[in-house]
Amino acid sequence: MLLSTAIVMFSLLLILGTIVVKGLPALSLDMITKAPESGYYLGGGGGILNAIVGSLLLAAGASVVSMIFGIPVALYLNIYLTRKSKLAEVIRVALDVMCGVPSIVYGAFGFAIMLYLGVRASLLGGIIAVSLLIMPVMIRAIDEVVRLVPHELIEASYSVGANRFETVFKVVVRQTLPGIISAVLLGFGRGIGDAASVLFTTGFTDRISFSLLEPVATLPLAIFFQLGTPLPEVQQRAYASAFILTVIILVLSLSARFLVSRYGRHMVK
Repeated sequence: MLLSTAIVMFSLLLILGTIVVKGLPALSLDMITKAPESGYYLGGGGGILNAIVGSLLLAAGASVVSMIFGIPVALYLNIYLTRKSKLAEVIRVALDVMCGVPSIVYGAFGFAIMLYLGVRASLLGGIIAVSLLIMPVMIRAIDEVVRLVPHELIEASYSVGANRFETVFKVVVRQTLPGIISAVLLGFGRGIGDAASVLFTTGFTDRISFSLLEPVATLPLAIFFQLGTPLPEVQQRAYASAFILTVIILVLSLSARFLVSRYGRHMVK
């Protein structure tokens, strides 16, 4: 166990150390405050503000869509279906299979949907693809949290006259709120760091765009394009971009811990 822990920790520190050592020298204020200028990927000036904004918009939009559809599914599996329901087990198995599907498959499927709807590469197309990617993960995470709610708590709610709808939103959701927050931030983190699902769906642009129907840049693709150049200076910027992405995910993890500890006081144990 100690050896396994040491290998995992060493691998993590090696990855983070490589990003920090190679990325910090290229990190500058311009990188996070400016969009790419002409010839940026050939050593020109500017930064990756377009990719930072695009990634945040994409992950936030996909997380909202996944949350709108995912939370009702998780609640339906546990409240409206019995815990030994065959249908619920089939749905859970299907979600587990979807969690293991490579992200490039979701990108291809999202691209097919875009072609059918006549939508070109855009923020909307990326949200569709990333929503399909993170929704199974979010549903299963929320599902496991809801399954931990004491059944006696639900029965107590029914015994005082609450109907099923009131029990769901006034008891179960309040009891599982820390877990729901963690699941949403988990999906957000996976969405903001994935490159394969957005390769064909979001496109790429050097401009900062807030329109759903226009292409947007993302940090994973910015890193990919920068590493693909033969210029060492631009490759070093890729590590700086990776460092920025790592910091964003770290902030998300710390935010999740803070919110869970804050709202966890309301849980019945």
